[in-house]
Amino acid sequence: MAHADAMAVDADTIIEKIRALENELEAEFAKQRAGLRFGLERGRVLFEQEVIRRHRALRKGLARYVFGARPLVVLTAPVIYSLIIPFALADLWVSAYQAICFRVYGIPQVKRSQYMIFDRAGLAYLNAVEKVNCAYCSYVNGVIAYVREVGSRTEQYWCPIKHARRVLGAHPRYAGFSEYGDADTYEAHLAKVREALRAKEAGDTPP
Repeated sequence: MAHADAMAVDADTIIEKIRALENELEAEFAKQRAGLRFGLERGRVLFEQEVIRRHRALRKGLARYVFGARPLVVLTAPVIYSLIIPFALADLWVSAYQAICFRVYGIPQVKRSQYMIFDRAGLAYLNAVEKVNCAYCSYVNGVIAYVREVGSRTEQYWCPIKHARRVLGAHPRYAGFSEYGDADTYEAHLAKVREALRAKEAGDTPP
């Protein structure tokens, strides 16, 4: 038992270090954004006029962009955009799922709007096709992140147990799950993480 407690403390220390590094990385990104001379006002990105003029000068014309594309790229476009159907269905179905089930479980619902970010349309150096492509990528990856968070909250409520094997790309909540095979503390840990999940407001950083 003492050994398990020591392992938990060590894991918590590593998690805190990871979070500190993530905050440091975000601060570095903020410095880089400052160098690009734009700001945010009521959620809108605003560039300086000089920067906007430079962006427009660098924009590739629509005709040159379309007719300069390789034929195979054009042929694969319908395949890429066909994915909008399953992703839209997943978006709709998962939204209905959490709206119904999370209320029953007492789990705060994930704020979908926090995962749907479409600010690339304001970039003057992108032509119309590039802006559509960016909007598509923003939506699809937003849905993936949104569904992943809904799934991670579901897993934390129903089965917060780590796998015996290494999990690639594990969600942030996974680090707080019970150790594989730790039957002695599982019930107590399950109650603890469920309570922690209920106490968190939707959109908060996972514990």
